[in-house]
Amino acid sequence: MRSTQVLGRLTAAAPRTPPAPAGSGAPRKPDGVADARTVDADVPGAVGRELRDLLTGRLADCRALDPVFADDIAERVAGFTRRGGRRFRSRLVWWSLRACGGRDAVQVRAALRTAAALELIQTCALVHDDLMDQAPTRRGAPALHADVTAQYADTASRSAAHRLGASGALLAGDLALAWADDELARLLLEPGLPRDTARRLNEVWRTLRTEMVAGQYLDVQGQATSALTLGRALRAACLKSALYTVERPLELGAVLAGADTATTWTLCLAGRSAGLAFQLRDDLDDVFADPATTGKLSGGDVREGKPTYLLAVARARATAAGDQAALGVLEHAVGRADLTGRELADVRDVLESTGARALVETKIGRLARQSLRHLAEATLEPGPADRLRALLAEITGTPRPEPGPDGPPLTPAPAAARSEAAR
Repeated sequence: MRSTQVLGRLTAAAPRTPPAPAGSGAPRKPDGVADARTVDADVPGAVGRELRDLLTGRLADCRALDPVFADDIAERVAGFTRRGGRRFRSRLVWWSLRACGGRDAVQVRAALRTAAALELIQTCALVHDDLMDQAPTRRGAPALHADVTAQYADTASRSAAHRLGASGALLAGDLALAWADDELARLLLEPGLPRDTARRLNEVWRTLRTEMVAGQYLDVQGQATSALTLGRALRAACLKSALYTVERPLELGAVLAGADTATTWTLCLAGRSAGLAFQLRDDLDDVFADPATTGKLSGGDVREGKPTYLLAVARARATAAGDQAALGVLEHAVGRADLTGRELADVRDVLESTGARALVETKIGRLARQSLRHLAEATLEPGPADRLRALLAEITGTPRPEPGPDGPPLTPAPAAARSEAAR
């Protein structure tokens, strides 16, 4: 068939209304920036409004491109992001900014836009994570890949629907990441944002993205190779969760506030400890918490063979004690997608009998105390610092502990500080 015929058919099938110019979806409202005290009263609400404005424009752009793409992919990305979770990253950015003295209109606007970008990159991470793990649910609802598969179950073969679900989730995650980067790029060009702040912000953002991907790869590589050593488990937890979830958001807030290197460094240390405690708590919750609370199938990490620190500790202690029965349970259960409830209960018994659960609980407490000790060392605004302290306690799943010893396995430099040292 000649190219002119192909072009004619495509033109005939195209919408009669021409696509809008790029980026011309529903306009943003730069003059509607809330003041700092208003955001203080409801950080998730303020971030939600920022996301609403951002996503309205992005969805309009996608609908102008193609309604099927908009309905199947873009709307799902937007809906997932709007629903959100606990907005930990957004709240960390905000209270770090405020604790470091940030309050003017430019800083408020920049923090909300950074928070919105973080929520989108989190959507990317979760959608891709569910796809790689073949997790059926997320936050009590079907995972995106499963939702797309179900949509086409009656109009495509079983295998084709599954391929479409997987491909759709891959593309949805990519779209969320693209939107996140778009938002950060727009922020870097924001009038009034100091050039040095923009440079430092860009450095932290680039580092955050790479650390997130590296941590995710170590996670799946550990599943494939059964690499359950203590060192590798901690490395994956630090990269996948401690840095991305807590430390870098704190650093972003400090950078936006114009904090000095010493203050930024101290916040990063506090974030590293709290972030690692957060991941260890998540590992415990995966096995022991009620699925109605977590929104995920109980024992998912065990079934998927994830290289968690909890399982690595259990294996190491069983090996040291010569407990062949415990090792046999772990060997049989870890990585078994068809694990039964009774077999999962056996794993729980091993985690208790080897002392792995108690050891991890103790480590979480030490990390939580270390986090607050670092926070106490920083010179911060008293009121916002209290809010930040409470947030870190919430993240670690512990009461507000007193500062104490025993910190994380690695001592990171802030991404922006590393960049400055290399210049």
